[in-house]
Amino acid sequence: MRHAVREWLAAHAPGDEVAVALSGGADSLALTAAAVVEAGAVDALVVDHGLQAGSAAVAAEAAAAAIRLGCRSARVLPVEVSRDGGLEAAARRARYAALDAARDGLPVLLGHTLDDQAETVLLGLARGSGGRSIQGMPEYAAPWGRPLLGVRRPVTRALCADLGLTPHEDPHNSAPEFTRVRLRTEALPLLEEVLGGGVAAALARTATHLQEDGAVLDTLAAELLAAALDGETLSLETLTTAPPALRRRVVRAWLLEHGAKSLTDSNLRAVDALITNWRGQGGVAVGGLPDGTRLVATRERGRLILGSDQSESDSDRHHH
Repeated sequence: MRHAVREWLAAHAPGDEVAVALSGGADSLALTAAAVVEAGAVDALVVDHGLQAGSAAVAAEAAAAAIRLGCRSARVLPVEVSRDGGLEAAARRARYAALDAARDGLPVLLGHTLDDQAETVLLGLARGSGGRSIQGMPEYAAPWGRPLLGVRRPVTRALCADLGLTPHEDPHNSAPEFTRVRLRTEALPLLEEVLGGGVAAALARTATHLQEDGAVLDTLAAELLAAALDGETLSLETLTTAPPALRRRVVRAWLLEHGAKSLTDSNLRAVDALITNWRGQGGVAVGGLPDGTRLVATRERGRLILGSDQSESDSDRHHH
C-alpha cells in the first residue's frame, strides 16, 4: 500500500500535499493510513450522501478515524442526492461535485483498487463503445488520483486489520440491485473459476494497455483535427482519407468541444457517414442545447457544420 501511494505521489504530486476521499470503507481507510505516512500533509474529505439512516454518524466516525491516523484536517461534506438518472449515477455526481468544491486546489486521492478497475472494464465492455469504453479509470486525471489501481481489495482489508481499524460496511456494496455489485459477487468470481484465475489482473492490464494506445491515437487525432478545422467547421477533404479510428476521434473531439453530450458509438458512426458515405442524408442530432433545441451535425459545401435543428432545416432547404 505504501509503495503504491509513494509511486503515485512521486509521479503526480510534487507538492506532497493531497486530499483523500474517505468513505470509511476498507479501501479509502487503508489509503488514508498509507497516505498519511507517505505524503507531507493529508486532508480527509468525507462525503455524507444522507441516503441511509445513521449516515451522519458513519461520516463523523470516518472523520475522527482520519484525525487519529494523522490527517492534517478532516471535513464532513453533506450532499443532497437527486434521483435523476438512477441512484448510483446521481450519488456519484453529488460526491464528485462536493469533493471538487472542497479540495482547495489539492489533488484528491480515491480508493479505487485493481478489483474496481476490472469491474469498470467489464461494464465498459458491455457498452460496446470501442477501446475508450474499456480503458477503465486512469491513474490520474486532474484532480482525481487513484494510487491503488495495482492493489487487490483483500490487501486494503488486511492493512485495516493490521492497524486495528474497523471499516464501515456499506449495505449498498452488497445490494444485488446494483449492477456493479452483481459483477463483483457473481460475474467476476465465475469468470475466475471458468478461466482459471487471474482474470481481474488481466482486465486491469488490458485497461492500462488501452490507455497507452488511446493516448497515442488522441495525440494523432489532435493533429488531424487542427489540420481539418476551417473556422468552426471541419474540412471533409482532409478527413475523407484518414483512418476510421482517427477520423472518428476527430469528430468526437469536435462535437464535445461544441457542447455535444453523452455521445454514443451510433452517433459517431452516423456523423462519420456524412463524411465517407454521403447519399444526401440529412443532419445527425448529437445532443441537446441548454435552450431545449437539438445540436445537429450537417454536411454542407464540403464541410461538416454544427447548428441547432433550426439551422438543420435551413441547410435542408439549401440542399433541395
